[in-house]
Amino acid sequence: MARRRVVITGLGAVTPLGLNLATTWDKLLLGESGAGPITRFDTSKHSTKFACEVWGYVTENFFPKTESKRIDKYSQYFLIAADEAMKASGLQMDHEDRTRSGCILGTGIGGIHEIEATKVVQLERGADRISPFFVPKMMSNAVAGQAALRFGLQGTCYVTVSACASSSHAIGQALRAIQYDEADIMLTGGSEAATTELGLGGFCALKAVSGRNDEPKRASRPFDKNRDGFVMGEGGAAIVLEELEHARRRGATILCELLGYGSTDDAYHITAPNENADGPQRAMVMALKDGGIRPDQVAYVNAHGTSTQLNDKIETLAIKRTFGDHAKKLAVSSTKSMTGHLLGASGAIELAATTLMMQHSRVHPTINYETPDPDCDLDYVPNVARELRVDFAISNSLGFGGHNTCLLLGRFTG
Repeated sequence: MARRRVVITGLGAVTPLGLNLATTWDKLLLGESGAGPITRFDTSKHSTKFACEVWGYVTENFFPKTESKRIDKYSQYFLIAADEAMKASGLQMDHEDRTRSGCILGTGIGGIHEIEATKVVQLERGADRISPFFVPKMMSNAVAGQAALRFGLQGTCYVTVSACASSSHAIGQALRAIQYDEADIMLTGGSEAATTELGLGGFCALKAVSGRNDEPKRASRPFDKNRDGFVMGEGGAAIVLEELEHARRRGATILCELLGYGSTDDAYHITAPNENADGPQRAMVMALKDGGIRPDQVAYVNAHGTSTQLNDKIETLAIKRTFGDHAKKLAVSSTKSMTGHLLGASGAIELAATTLMMQHSRVHPTINYETPDPDCDLDYVPNVARELRVDFAISNSLGFGGHNTCLLLGRFTG
């Protein structure tokens, strides 16, 4: 049986650049940074004191108090993005077969807000004062369960947890669910809200985050020679996938086609990528083969592009090995230069951004690119957005644990 075609019909986002996708997109094109001094907790004992928070987010503006008490912040972000995506898709779930509608989401860390807050309660007031909502809020699969409840999704439903590759794995698995006739509609994407005292402290201890406390908006500088670490970000992005004929029958607006997916592991080190670049290269090759697209047909790469020394160097090498001479003709940019690193949600917002770039024939820049690095010698669309027709694009996500994922998108032509 031939695999079924899968298209994107809805997108939504909550990011450090905006509380919806339209605002986020506008700021991506303008090259605005979402970084700033952390407002949520005392950073006096943290070596890094800034991040890309979801600025202006007030829970009560989106959830009644009775509901917000039962849902961790990372789930809240996704549900807001999902409301936007489902509305944009035009789906009326009362008219759909809910058993053929599923939800696969990604998060790297899950309900860390609830874990930290409850630990304080346990230490100060005792274990008998722990809220009955603690486990349902903090568990990593809570976001998928909450989404299924909200939209009545009775098909396959779970969460992938693979660090920074989490939501890309989720999107890939959602693609497979439709391709192999397990579902007609899949809500996918991911969410993260790990900008907490413990979350930031852990990445500071790893020396993985930038220390540019005096200039946070210039801190995330993927592929720049003077990069010194990533900037923590947070937020969520939702993507509605549908089987092509299902979308056509209901007259849906089709944004683009999701063509392929590749997934590998380095099996090398728990946090550092293998310098031979084999793992991400194989993931890209797999995605291209899966979608039946030649390397020279691809015009754009949304890079993982974290602004760390090793990642940017090795991802560049992987792209050059995958595309050969064509690599020099690719436009490559990093969404993280503006949003920061959304950890388990990064693949989702980056796929959404790539979809919009294909739709509008405009590629967002990699900001803060000032000093070329001899090890990073591709076209990173430095600092200014570019007009460019993109018929095929890939989006890479690489995570701690050696996880590598690649998603292939194609312009929908019928």
